[in-house]
Amino acid sequence: MKILNIAILLSSSAFLYYGVECLFSQKMKDEFERFGLKNQRVLTAILQLAGGSGLIIGYFFSPILVLMASAGLALLMFLGFAVRIKIKDSTAESLPSLVLALINLFIAVSYYQQLTAL
Repeated sequence: MKILNIAILLSSSAFLYYGVECLFSQKMKDEFERFGLKNQRVLTAILQLAGGSGLIIGYFFSPILVLMASAGLALLMFLGFAVRIKIKDSTAESLPSLVLALINLFIAVSYYQQLTAL
């Protein structure tokens, strides 16, 4: 399995899981309050679920969908990382959002290069 395929599998799984958690978990509800983003929790969950689904569906049917989903998820996670820095979370708490942002940036750049090489 190529590293790109692993990245897509890892990212889509993570975002589908966290999207559901964001909707239903009390811990995530509390976290969004702590972030000062209580009103953005449901939107964030929908974006996570849409992005994770877009990666999977796009992998099988539409490379442009993978590009759009991964670029959107990278942006979402860079913003999440910025929030973590703003509220002065520890490196251990902030690192997952940065790692997911970089994974999705890698996916987006890879698919962009594939699409422009055609």
